[in-house]
Amino acid sequence: MYSRLLDLRKQIARKSVLLLGPRQTGKSTYLKSTFPDAHLVDLLRYDTFQFLLKSPGRLEEIVALQKAKTSTFIIDEIQKVPALLDEVHRLIESDKKLRFILTGSSARKLRRSGANLLGGRATFSRFHPIVFPELASGRHNKRRTWKDCLTIGALPSILESDEPAADLQDYVGVYLREEIQAEGLARSVEAFSRFLEIAAQSCAEQVNFTSIGSDAQVPPRTVIDYFTILEDTLVGYLLPAYTKTKKRKAMASAKFYWFDVGVGNALLGKTNIREGTEDFGKALEHYVFTQLRAFLDYNQMQLSLSYWRSLSKFEVDFVIPLSPATAENKAIAIEVKATRNPTERAFKGILALEEDLKLEKKILVAPVPSSYKTEHGIEVLHPEDFFDQLWSGRIIERA
Repeated sequence: MYSRLLDLRKQIARKSVLLLGPRQTGKSTYLKSTFPDAHLVDLLRYDTFQFLLKSPGRLEEIVALQKAKTSTFIIDEIQKVPALLDEVHRLIESDKKLRFILTGSSARKLRRSGANLLGGRATFSRFHPIVFPELASGRHNKRRTWKDCLTIGALPSILESDEPAADLQDYVGVYLREEIQAEGLARSVEAFSRFLEIAAQSCAEQVNFTSIGSDAQVPPRTVIDYFTILEDTLVGYLLPAYTKTKKRKAMASAKFYWFDVGVGNALLGKTNIREGTEDFGKALEHYVFTQLRAFLDYNQMQLSLSYWRSLSKFEVDFVIPLSPATAENKAIAIEVKATRNPTERAFKGILALEEDLKLEKKILVAPVPSSYKTEHGIEVLHPEDFFDQLWSGRIIERA
């Protein structure tokens, strides 16, 4: 239903691909449309799953049978049978023309199994919900905008839904049931469920493991494990702090974001994010994060994404240090505000950071009537202008 920006065709021409992304982001649909001649091994099918679980070596039989028709094989939800990675590795070594696209919604099970991650024989890509430029490509009756995404998020099925709030609740339930309970990732699903609600309240905030543990009635060590589960199952990110400033000492604790704004709203029971409210500001910041993360991933840019907050409470929502090879001690600073009329106070974080770090770009994203530039050289961009410039490569230059 959507034209996706990720293009794996160049990558697959060189080597196999491990494509990871949360459930229902559209991985399977994308791969079927992009590689129509590939042979699909769907581990969500019970018969296929059982066939290969009992004997992973049977993958060679499938490949041998289909080899005359195609050299490209898609294995969907590879984490269900991690032992298949060894077989894929062996088959790649025996026939350099073979290409495998392995999809998964959990890096945790692959890592825990000690599975062979193909020894450099495959590239890694991450799949995201629908990003800003893809919204306009939807071929259906729902004409969603970035403002809709601040409430319902950007999962393809949710964007097309007549009842997005109810479907988001179902999605959260499926995550708890299938990813956590079925895979045995947490000892107590009830405790993990309590933690999810507290984590949702902490979205776009600094993470305090002790405080969250107290509210969720679990030890801080368990909270750390729970956040690791969210990252490993690809539904959450811990955004590290930028700590290299010298004039103003920085805090070191991370901030947390969900992979999708709508999922966080569903956990909090929020079904209508209105402009001008505190919720709008948080949701806009959250959505900006998802776009930055997806842009860096889709363009295979090895730049780090972080935030900065000094002990004296100056803060910048997103800091992107540029590669030392091209721009020593330079960075891009991005602040997000909900106001239509930013005052000098809104710029203080960026200006404070600039005392320590040369800023290649200084950007404030806010729903202003029209974008402009301040006397301090800060670009105040309407969200649509920011997203347009981001995805066209004018904010973070592609290599």
